[in-house]
Amino acid sequence: MTFQRRNVCWVSLLMDGRYGFLLRHLSRGGVPDLEFDGMSGVLHRSDSFNSNGFTFGEPPWRSSFLAGSNYHGHGRPALRLTQWGSCCRDATRTPASSSPSKKALGRCHCYAIPPACRAGSAARPQRREYCAQVWDTCKDVSIPGSPFQPPKGGASALKLTEVWQSEGDFCGALGGGPICFDGEAAAFNATRVVPPVNGMCLERLSNGSYLNMAAHPDGSNRVFLNNQAGKVFLATVPPHGSGKPLELDVSNPFLDITDEVHFDNEFGLLGMAFHPDFDKNGRFFVSYSCDKTQSASCSGRCACNSDIGCDPSKLGADNGAQPCQYQSVIAEYTANTSSGSPSTATSANPTEARRIMTLGLPFTTHHGGQILFSPGDGYMYFMMGDGGNVGDPWNFAQNKGTLLGKIIRIDVNNMPTGNSTPGWGNYGIPKDNPFSVDPKFAPEVFALGFKNPWRCSFDSGKPSYFFCADVGQSLYEEVSLVVKGGNYGWRVFEGDQSYPALSTPGGNTSADSINAISPVMGYAHNTVNNNVGSASIAGGYVYRSMTNPCLNGRYIYADLYAQSMWSGIEIPENSGVYNVTPFRFACSAASPIPCDVAAKSPLPSLGYIFSFGEDSAKDLYLLTSKGVYRVVDPNSCNYACPIKSSAEVGVPPSAASPSSAFNVQSSTLTTMLLVGVLLVLSSLGF
Repeated sequence: MTFQRRNVCWVSLLMDGRYGFLLRHLSRGGVPDLEFDGMSGVLHRSDSFNSNGFTFGEPPWRSSFLAGSNYHGHGRPALRLTQWGSCCRDATRTPASSSPSKKALGRCHCYAIPPACRAGSAARPQRREYCAQVWDTCKDVSIPGSPFQPPKGGASALKLTEVWQSEGDFCGALGGGPICFDGEAAAFNATRVVPPVNGMCLERLSNGSYLNMAAHPDGSNRVFLNNQAGKVFLATVPPHGSGKPLELDVSNPFLDITDEVHFDNEFGLLGMAFHPDFDKNGRFFVSYSCDKTQSASCSGRCACNSDIGCDPSKLGADNGAQPCQYQSVIAEYTANTSSGSPSTATSANPTEARRIMTLGLPFTTHHGGQILFSPGDGYMYFMMGDGGNVGDPWNFAQNKGTLLGKIIRIDVNNMPTGNSTPGWGNYGIPKDNPFSVDPKFAPEVFALGFKNPWRCSFDSGKPSYFFCADVGQSLYEEVSLVVKGGNYGWRVFEGDQSYPALSTPGGNTSADSINAISPVMGYAHNTVNNNVGSASIAGGYVYRSMTNPCLNGRYIYADLYAQSMWSGIEIPENSGVYNVTPFRFACSAASPIPCDVAAKSPLPSLGYIFSFGEDSAKDLYLLTSKGVYRVVDPNSCNYACPIKSSAEVGVPPSAASPSSAFNVQSSTLTTMLLVGVLLVLSSLGF
């Protein structure tokens, strides 16, 4: 039977005459108004072709024009607007699975892209009036990551009226162009053949528990690790196959700020980042929690304030703490170069060089806390949760005036002058921040709509790809591909589902008032940890090492409980569509430190997975409550991979070890296990 088309705005994107793309913006309520999808982003869901076109599985429902920023390297694409005919008029629809918020389409659906034409195939001319219809419908629609012009400092939320002055200009540039309705299906060179992932093999390099890892900026085989209590360590990574553990002296930290850090539950030393020019200036930054009743320097303004219509006195105590008793701090420190350069420094100057930011936290959970520098623009990114309490009752994540529930982007190189100093500290505002000139928005905001972003990363192979994992409330854990100005939906949505707020003293945001961007990866709570009844995502990295070639190009993420891991790969490249699969993991028999064995399970007992790390060789690490684990050659665990591992190739140059002492089990391990449990409770909303 014929599946009727809905009235949507279709845009065909023809690049070099080879690729066909459909832009689709799907509202979370299930009614599309503007849609996006890559041609072979749908193709990868089916292996069959026929003379009438392609057959399709359930469409990858994605909003936000994610592929818009993927064409930066190709220059401005050649765009043509086309109106599709009925691709399904003689096809039989096979129902697909459905969910409450999305109407599933069958194997042939009219939102799929029809085949492009071979030369000489039948084609029909397009009417200019359709272009006018597109203009009228879409001209005022914000398009995060718009492909219509090259971005300036990153993808932007762009409207057609910001590029073209009139319908005539728009249709003169993009209107018309033939398209094939019933012609022979074309062959696309966007097809991506990837090897299967049979499993991830791990080796245990340390039994210490750490929250963050950063590669040493000098490109050597050294890394920085920090624990939640407030210590940063400099460690040396052994070569693959050496049988040696991580070299780290727990008695000699690179930096110790435990006296400043409030360490409890979701509080602590939550982030660290090294300046892009660290080798020259020795600057690095930490993000931590402090208690204003214990520290005189812990005196920031409360995030709940009159500017956003919030009264701290109405919040009440949370787990015995008063509103904004605890604060989030970003501070700058410098390497101790008294005996050499920053690259050879084995310790930091213990005194804070500069306070970048201090922000009072309304509740005791959902603080995010990660900081990192973009490899593209060099600015600092700070991931901030919604401030806590179940369901974000004050709607901070959607409140334009607060930093809570946001990813912020600041300039730590160029300080403001005079009265231009921001309200939260000592930093500059990048001129191309998406809301820097909007008086309703905090100018620091880069993206909004997050609950508790737990580990974000830039793809080292494609630096414009910025992934963030966000801990869910009770249904869904998600990974988003973040673009400048994007709204990721919380607390209007949890994943793709509408979120029914239990308490709304801070007001509501309607679904129709935002262009919410759906996650590109994730998992539902009911698919994992059924024996526990909870889930909490830990975002990872796009794997760019060739130690396990079958993982190369895949985004790796996991659940806190260390029972489930997934890889997501973009098929085809530059489509913004991800094929997600779970995979097995095991521990190598040659592990320098033997792995624990999980009772009644084939999996190694990793404890809780707090986060991931990446070194200068792009090898991937798991930071867990039971130690530091490195991904090694899959053959070491008898996982077949058709591509030869290069574990011994491209090893970074060795550097002098900070100590000859091997790391042993940290005295804080028991405490960190408790932290893991509390992190899980926080994901439940407690």
